[in-house]
Amino acid sequence: MPIQYYIAFAATLFCIGVVGVLTRRNAIIVFMCIELMLNAVNLLLVAFSKMHHAAALAGGGKNVTTGVEGQLFVFFIMVVAAAEVSVGLAIIVMMYRNVHSVDVNFLNRLKN
Repeated sequence: MPIQYYIAFAATLFCIGVVGVLTRRNAIIVFMCIELMLNAVNLLLVAFSKMHHAAALAGGGKNVTTGVEGQLFVFFIMVVAAAEVSVGLAIIVMMYRNVHSVDVNFLNRLKN
């Protein structure tokens, strides 16, 4: 499959995530949109890694580990995203227990 399809699909996912973060007020939906943006980046990293690996093998390279760096980055991004979600959901649960709402606009009132 050509790399342009991956780029178009990842750009679409990323744009949907950005629109969701900017327009939604529910904190859980905002976190889901952030995860969508991270997954779009992961898709691009894997696609470019695969393309780089295929180009290295076609060029006569004997190193089979060429192009796996993108997949390693994806692994670390997934670990950081899992930690971000666990901390974010804990904050949302505590906010809901105290305020009985998960509206992100309510957080502006908590500054004082």
